Amino acid sequence: MKRILIIQTASLGDVILASPLIECLSRDYPGAKIDFLMKYGYEGIYRRHPKLHHVIVWDKSEKKYQRLWELIKIIREKKYDAVINLQRFASSGLITALSGSKIRIGFDKNPLSLFFTKRVKHNIGKGENPPHETVRNLKLIESICKCKEVKMKLYPLQEDYAKVSQYKTEAYITIAPASLWFTKQYPVIKWIDFMSKIDKDIRVIFLGSEKEKQLSKTIIDKSGHKNSLNLAGNLNLLQSAALMKDAIMNYVNDSAPMHLASSMDANTAVIYCSTIPEFGFGPLAKNSTIIETKKKLNCKPCGLHGFNTCPKKHFECATTIETEQLLDLL
Repeated sequence: MKRILIIQTASLGDVILASPLIECLSRDYPGAKIDFLMKYGYEGIYRRHPKLHHVIVWDKSEKKYQRLWELIKIIREKKYDAVINLQRFASSGLITALSGSKIRIGFDKNPLSLFFTKRVKHNIGKGENPPHETVRNLKLIESICKCKEVKMKLYPLQEDYAKVSQYKTEAYITIAPASLWFTKQYPVIKWIDFMSKIDKDIRVIFLGSEKEKQLSKTIIDKSGHKNSLNLAGNLNLLQSAALMKDAIMNYVNDSAPMHLASSMDANTAVIYCSTIPEFGFGPLAKNSTIIETKKKLNCKPCGLHGFNTCPKKHFECATTIETEQLLDLL
């Protein structure tokens, strides 16, 4: 195969979880040009990736379907030998079905999987030893790859490491306090309590997007931890990953920053509020810790992705997590 397209147009975390496919395909087809299709806004994560030929960006913010048809035309012109679709929505299924590729592989949950040449089951369960999402993704290429297991991996550039080297002059931890979903985000008051009890000699660096800058500022101001730095909105994704790599600990929610840390094999503490690691989206770093409430709750988990408010109105899956559970890791 000379040209291969990987499709994942979901969230940032899902894009990072697709990185093992890049590793496997480039290993088994060293001469192939591997392209990656993703949603606009996340393309920086694979900026100058050494094993990708080209990143194709789909801007869904306006004229979504007009751009979809333009995208399909471009993909057909590229004449891919194989299209691997990790996304389970109809739009990506349409791209795959109309790609013109002889090999069209995707999950059976995609509404248009009938038009794929190979459909793979995607099972999310809570049973014993559930598969990780990276394992589920690698199932897609079993028929065309010998590679069976490989970890997530990102490639920060030399300038990314240079940018964050100024923040590594003393021992530090990072905190990524936000999440897209309310019930997956550790409460602000709990972050404040944690921060107020951290040794003053430990520098605390906050990570996130520009829209999370105020959240980080609130936590820093109200905690009184003066040895803190708010870098939310100041670093790109690869720079954040480069900074996480050497942290004493990276405190994250069940969200994209967790996968950033895993891709760098960085020390990780993941706070699970409404969700559970058994869904298969947990951390893969060697030194990673799951933090959950010790209270038995019949309502946890309440959903795969979380909600904008707690369905039970009490949010005990988050409020009953003890600050000491976070502090013990330091």
